[in-house]
Amino acid sequence: MNDPGAKEHDKGSRGPYSFAIITISSSRFEKFGSVSSPQEADDRSGQVMEKLILQGGHRVSSYQLVDDDRESITGAVDKAAASDAHIIITSGGTGLTSRDVTIESVVPLFSKQMQGFGELFRYKSIEQIGTSVILTRASAGVLSGKAVFCLPGSPAAVELALGGIILPEAGHIVKHVGE
Repeated sequence: MNDPGAKEHDKGSRGPYSFAIITISSSRFEKFGSVSSPQEADDRSGQVMEKLILQGGHRVSSYQLVDDDRESITGAVDKAAASDAHIIITSGGTGLTSRDVTIESVVPLFSKQMQGFGELFRYKSIEQIGTSVILTRASAGVLSGKAVFCLPGSPAAVELALGGIILPEAGHIVKHVGE
């Protein structure tokens, strides 16, 4: 980012920021129930998110493990939106199976969508998974002045999205969704 105008545009948008993590997994929820950390749920993707967020100098304000059903998902996202979190990240349920209902649950809650996120995520994912990238419906949007990102459940996808897109743009995103 060598554009002086872009640096000025980004001015005043530094963190640290608070992140709410929501893991959506029926099998994990059946096994572990409601837990308050990714370690308690043996959630590798959640652990990757937590690690990257903390390494970036930010904080994790909450962690929720929920069943892969619309009511549980929307309840968790609404709860996170009412919290002090600046950014909400869900992982899981973005595929094409009948059990994957994250997008159907969360996207209707958005006041605005960030189509560029899903496009960029799929573009960057091609290097890792090739044309299988068409199977993900990763999405992002704005809800109650918070940025919400719906990520696939794999640790590699979470690392790519968070480390390569979300964290580098966190300040810029928070600045604009809060206006």
